[in-house]
Amino acid sequence: MAGNSQRRGAIRKGGTKKGQVVGSGGQRRRGLEARGATPRAEDRPYHPAAKRARAAAKATDTRGGGRRPAAGRKAEDGPEMVLGRNPVVECLRAGVPATALYVALGAEADERLKEAVQRSAEMGISILEVSRSELDRLSANGMHQGIGLQVPPYRYAHPDDLIARAAENHERPLIVALDNISDPRNLGAVIRSVAAFGGHGVVIPQRRSASVTAVAWRTSAGAAARLPVARATNLTRTLKDWQARGVRVVGLDAGGDTSLDDFDGTDPVVVVVGSEGKGLSRLVRETCDSVLSIPMAGDVESLNASVAAGVVLADIARQRRA
Repeated sequence: MAGNSQRRGAIRKGGTKKGQVVGSGGQRRRGLEARGATPRAEDRPYHPAAKRARAAAKATDTRGGGRRPAAGRKAEDGPEMVLGRNPVVECLRAGVPATALYVALGAEADERLKEAVQRSAEMGISILEVSRSELDRLSANGMHQGIGLQVPPYRYAHPDDLIARAAENHERPLIVALDNISDPRNLGAVIRSVAAFGGHGVVIPQRRSASVTAVAWRTSAGAAARLPVARATNLTRTLKDWQARGVRVVGLDAGGDTSLDDFDGTDPVVVVVGSEGKGLSRLVRETCDSVLSIPMAGDVESLNASVAAGVVLADIARQRRA
């Protein structure tokens, strides 16, 4: 290489098989040449993303056209674990239909653990003693306090079943539909109120909504075992279908056009409750026959979704009793 042949180390020592050669022969230059765009992670065989893509492809059920969850992942409506001594005892007191009680070997036996074991035995729930490492594996965060309760997936009804339930009892339908409710505690509280005031069921959207988890079970105080909860693929379409059957669809919002004092709840009615923050979605609000507001004193702008639903349901029950 011109101008560099006198540098120490630029020329191989004599006696080598290749002889005295100046420079690298272009090997380093060829190594720096571009090799094209970097392939996507999914296209690199040994990349974790490619492995996940292959596992997902294998999980596809070609016979039924459906898709199974990948190994190690919880199915959308699969069983879940209630962790911690207080939550487990509360679920058992509420009558949650659990399938198994897991107790870690060597767990400290206090009053809560003893009550959980006793109630599980009385309810016919399997009691399994497992190692702490096994309970760690079953729980997502390891915060189980040596105890866990397995709750089976909830069996949802079809929206038409709620209308049919009212017809079987020769009653005017009273249903609550939830829109943009993402907190399972609100869902459980609404289920409890609907059951308390003679309602016939609750309907929730299939997507972007709280589902009947163990938290909802516990908040409903066992009412979820007596009251059907339905899932609607499209909530707006379900509401329009009920309107065609003569059911009045009423939204609940702080800025409604009708006061609860002027509302006649003796007709077949579906009360649509939105979230405290977002309220009713645009399409659902446009579908409602009217939008109710609850008259309030003071500077309170709105109520919690479950509290507002309970107030309206109590007033409708009073009108129907009269």
